[in-house]
Amino acid sequence: MSEGRKMILVAYLIGTGMHVASWRHPDSKPDASIDPKNFIHLAQIAEKGKFDIAFIADSLAINAESHPQILNRFDPVVIITAMAAATKTIGIVGTASTTYNEPFNLTRQFASVDHVSGGRAGWNVVTTADATGETALNFNLDKHWDHDLRYERAEEFIDVVKGLWDSWEDDAFPYNKETGQFFDPAKVHELDYHGKYFHVKGPLNIARSVQGQPVIVQAGSSKPGQRFAARNAEVVFSHFDTKEEAKKFYQELKGQLSEFGRTEEELRIIHGISPIVAKTEGEAIAKFQELQQLIDPYEALKFVSGYMGNVDFSKYSLDTPAYKVEFPAVNSIQSHFNEMKQIIDMEKHLTVGDLYTRFFPPARKDGFVGTPEQVADEMEAWFKEKAADGFMIQFPLLPANLEDFVEVVIPILQKRGLFRMEYEGTTLRENLGLKKPENQFTKKALSIQGK
Repeated sequence: MSEGRKMILVAYLIGTGMHVASWRHPDSKPDASIDPKNFIHLAQIAEKGKFDIAFIADSLAINAESHPQILNRFDPVVIITAMAAATKTIGIVGTASTTYNEPFNLTRQFASVDHVSGGRAGWNVVTTADATGETALNFNLDKHWDHDLRYERAEEFIDVVKGLWDSWEDDAFPYNKETGQFFDPAKVHELDYHGKYFHVKGPLNIARSVQGQPVIVQAGSSKPGQRFAARNAEVVFSHFDTKEEAKKFYQELKGQLSEFGRTEEELRIIHGISPIVAKTEGEAIAKFQELQQLIDPYEALKFVSGYMGNVDFSKYSLDTPAYKVEFPAVNSIQSHFNEMKQIIDMEKHLTVGDLYTRFFPPARKDGFVGTPEQVADEMEAWFKEKAADGFMIQFPLLPANLEDFVEVVIPILQKRGLFRMEYEGTTLRENLGLKKPENQFTKKALSIQGK
């Protein structure tokens, strides 16, 4: 493989797959989302393909707008711990909310997984998008936090988490049996954080991991989301309708890094795709159509509704022009809503029945449905034109689409010098090409000493 820029690949693992009808496929196991062996198997397939990350999403409430795989799912920290024990090198990333957690608990959980995995853990930071407000009712609150306040709280939350992860310096535990020194008191630090939302003393009761801290992953294209990413994230997941829009976002987000004293090499931007491959383009399209034929139109619209502000699509016929739908104010994923609403306003031919297929890659025929060469060509174009540093791959049908991709697409990417032949290291940071973060307390002490 060449020494140049390499593609990042992340496997998005969700039950039977991202397609809303995947659970109905003859080859699927409908209860896959609560089968630990299924997730372990998927992670091992992804590791065989040298993927950077096996990724687990989350939700904290269910409602009529939920994807079927969301109705029945485990806590991500439990699943990534199981995957860590069953793999050797692939990174494992789980989702957790800054709105519905306390920093100390979350810090401890992800630090634990980072140790269990030998430095391969990552935290996907979310503020929790909830169009219905159901989540708040599960957490002793009357209403969901407003979008911008969620990000304001998240900024404090992540400062606390990072501070707690640095409670102990790397060599704080000499474990010297002869002298009886278990730890060095000079190398443990109380955070003593006092902010608007949090007051946390510390220290954390877990040593620093071999990679320093879990990798911070985030998705969010709104203005507050971009600012949060520019300040904190190391991997950002995005999805845009066109390559040109993705390139614009790529340049805009990376252009904000210098404001926080960061360089472009400290952030990886990955784009969501849903590939289906076969020996011929016709066979790939047939696989795609097989899933499409299983869609219940109104069940699919419930999924769309979760992104569109909890719209009641059931009161509209499928042939209703989409621009005639009434959309209430949204307190969910604003960037998704704004993009989708703009498309609806511009593409007047869209009907209510078209929306799921139009907006969600697992149900959309694009350049990532075809032969292995066609899919590799499309990925190479996005990568080389810097529309993305890699891809969050949301396979429509699992495990079949993942197995096919590893078998026939990965070798093409490797042959072209776009993707690794072997893992570069043993930690997630090493494989992503990210530096180990310097302990903030050590850095502060050195700064005071003028070193």
